[in-house]
Amino acid sequence: MPKSLIEMLPDIVAAGKKEVERILARAQSDNKMLLQTNEYVLPARDESGLFRGEIRKCCPPDGASTCDADGWFNRLIHGDNLFALQALLNGDAETGLPSMRGKIDLIYIDPPFDSKADYRTKITLPGANVEQRPSVLEQFAYSDTWADGTASYLRMLYPRLALMRELLSEQGSIYVHCDWHAGHYLKVILDEIFGKKNFRNEIIWGYRRFSRRSSNGFPHLHDTIYMYSKTNDNIYNPIEDEVRSRERYEKGYHIVVDGGVKKLLIYNEEKAVQSGVDFSKYDKIVYSSVSNTTIGDVWELPIINPQAKERVDYATQKPEALLERIIKASSNENSIVADFFGGSGTTAAVAEKLGRRWITSDLGKPSTMIMRKRLIDIPDCKPFLYHSIGDYSREAFLSDKQYKRVSDLARVVMHLYGVLPFEDADAPANVGHMREGSTLVIVDSPNKITNAGTVKRAMELRESFMGGWKKVIVLGWNFAFDIGDKLSRLPKSEIEVLVIPPDLLDLLRKKDYRDLVDNKKIRFASLQYLTLKRPTVAPANEDGKERLTVELDNYVLLSPDSLPLDDAGKAVVQRIMAESPLDLIEYWSIDPDYDGQTFRSLWQDYRENTANDGDALRVVHSAELVVDKVAGRRKICVKAVDVFGFESQAVIEV
Repeated sequence: MPKSLIEMLPDIVAAGKKEVERILARAQSDNKMLLQTNEYVLPARDESGLFRGEIRKCCPPDGASTCDADGWFNRLIHGDNLFALQALLNGDAETGLPSMRGKIDLIYIDPPFDSKADYRTKITLPGANVEQRPSVLEQFAYSDTWADGTASYLRMLYPRLALMRELLSEQGSIYVHCDWHAGHYLKVILDEIFGKKNFRNEIIWGYRRFSRRSSNGFPHLHDTIYMYSKTNDNIYNPIEDEVRSRERYEKGYHIVVDGGVKKLLIYNEEKAVQSGVDFSKYDKIVYSSVSNTTIGDVWELPIINPQAKERVDYATQKPEALLERIIKASSNENSIVADFFGGSGTTAAVAEKLGRRWITSDLGKPSTMIMRKRLIDIPDCKPFLYHSIGDYSREAFLSDKQYKRVSDLARVVMHLYGVLPFEDADAPANVGHMREGSTLVIVDSPNKITNAGTVKRAMELRESFMGGWKKVIVLGWNFAFDIGDKLSRLPKSEIEVLVIPPDLLDLLRKKDYRDLVDNKKIRFASLQYLTLKRPTVAPANEDGKERLTVELDNYVLLSPDSLPLDDAGKAVVQRIMAESPLDLIEYWSIDPDYDGQTFRSLWQDYRENTANDGDALRVVHSAELVVDKVAGRRKICVKAVDVFGFESQAVIEV
């Protein structure tokens, strides 16, 4: 008979503690998890087609901060939060990040708690809508999280919560948002990690919404938020209940029953008399000055109205009023606030508006795209850094029962591509060669971002492995934004990077891989890339300035067959690719003085920005910037993100 969840809890805790010990030990080694800086974002969305703002060149670690006097930068991180937490604990001098251990005053998380949730993303395109399935990276994370139901959900959360405790300051608090699916088990885990003595509140967030009548129970109309502090000295700022305080004053009195003694507490005698209070009915009358009523642990706050300005059409978006209450209560101005299941970015957006510092992360690319746009839309938003995880390598691969190791899946991919594995037992399991010719093939892990470092290592392997090879092909699942630009600088005759079909895992769950060998749907596509028209530079009216015009030329997307879409969606994308490929651009930005290392996102436009052209489904295709003159050639870098989250980068000199 299988164990019940109660019986499994000790094993879950023991395994979680071992994983945390391993992670913390790794932090003391040379093999640390680090962050990779994708962008330094200086929020300046396109509004008039002409940018005249100051080009702030400062970015860590090359000088004083343009954000805060002590060099702090807010941070948006794309990637598995387990790795993000490790990187934050480690710190990194190259990105100007000190170790965040003991420095975060408030953490709010809203981890997904519905195993049957629909993680598809709805995308509105000109003339049609499509639904995108999660990326391969997300698919593995979701399947890991719910492989064994609530048990695997708790296994996922334990090490993450333990690392969050390490990040909390001595005055820090954590708020964990959950519902009826797993909240009662989650509280046991939280008691174990933070200590029962540090449990502060079980907050009930009640809301009104349409709910179907149940035949055997009441509708679910509340969520639970558990609040724990790290010590007994946590920040707590009482929040005034403005409605009740006002009602109390206007009524003028309050009835108190204390041990059978009926007391009348008077705030305003005149108003109490006007209300017709019979003073003789009470054993005791107490006169008190008017005081504010503080909010308790039951919060009546509405969910987001479909027409609300703050709505970003993200399935699990929480109202700003909810996060505003939490942030005001448990942080002070300039406190660092963090959310490691960032979702729609409500925590970061509210923290920005309230003058707090923030860190947020999410595994989903659609989520990070939404967050970045939402932050840019905030008036006077401070510059922030956009990171990805520097290295996604993992030792074990536990996605499902079919492929327990990365090497097992790599062999299947090699077979489908027509690659022969090496017979030598010392040869890497993910490396093979083509049947004909002198071509080496490397299959990357689905738990890894194929990036510039991958390309560098592949070229080194091409030159050194078993005497050298004419060409190396890398087959990858997930890609860094700048990999196309890196590849453009290398001979195509020596290296090629191809995309493994993202629906391959679904196919392999339904069919034996041997049945797919001759299946024409198994196509390994080339990467997407962006092209620019030749930028123009003209004198500007201002002294020492010039007018720079940057215009998009074309966007070549990888084959629709390799997109995580159904057949109807692929047909829609095929049509747009043929007619107007730039309509697939979700967001693009410009660095007019690219240093070849850090992309400084000076100007941005995105589809929902209607301030310039009034079109919510398309970006503008050109931009004019008034910039400082430079001696010699100017290197311009443009980054684009398409509606599916694929990132491309193009560099051009004028």
